[in-house]
Amino acid sequence: MSFKSQAAQAGQALWSKMPKANAELFALTYGSLVTELVRDYEDPIEVNAQLDRIGHSIGVRCVDEFLSKADVAGMGVATQCQNLRDTAEVVAKIGFKMFLGIQCEVGGFSQDQRSFSIYLQDNPLSTFVELPPGDEQSGGDDLRKLKYSNLYCGVIRGALEQVNLKVECSILRDTLKGDEVNEIRVELKEVLADGAGDDYKEE
Repeated sequence: MSFKSQAAQAGQALWSKMPKANAELFALTYGSLVTELVRDYEDPIEVNAQLDRIGHSIGVRCVDEFLSKADVAGMGVATQCQNLRDTAEVVAKIGFKMFLGIQCEVGGFSQDQRSFSIYLQDNPLSTFVELPPGDEQSGGDDLRKLKYSNLYCGVIRGALEQVNLKVECSILRDTLKGDEVNEIRVELKEVLADGAGDDYKEE
């Protein structure tokens, strides 16, 4: 069985053991958070940064639960990742499935195998959401500049940091803006030395 198939099966098994939250309540709660940030900061670029920061904190903490549940289930996925391609499959097929109940696809690897894309057909964060039409003359408060699901980028960044991979993430395509699929681009910047990520280091 291929690593991709193993990851998909592991994701389904872990999802079945996770406590479930109401999907509509989850989406509405996240929408309230984004709305509050828009009101507080007004500049959508800053809102994007805040969503990434919040996601990073979530990712740092999610990875502990992810690794412990995978080990308890006898999957040991962390020790099986031999390269970035394996890691990408774990994030997409297990991480997203375990915490959100969605299975993503991986593709678009760069020639040097240091960057890839995660594709989401379904995005539970954007349920009930419709962004206002863009206005080229509206300046910094144009909500078309808002990356509504930028939380994902922070979560991926924070989680991978805890397994010693420093990455940069960005949303390249968004169905809220008319694209056919949601695409998150992940680029490996550095393999960190062994040890805890920044959020666990002493100041």
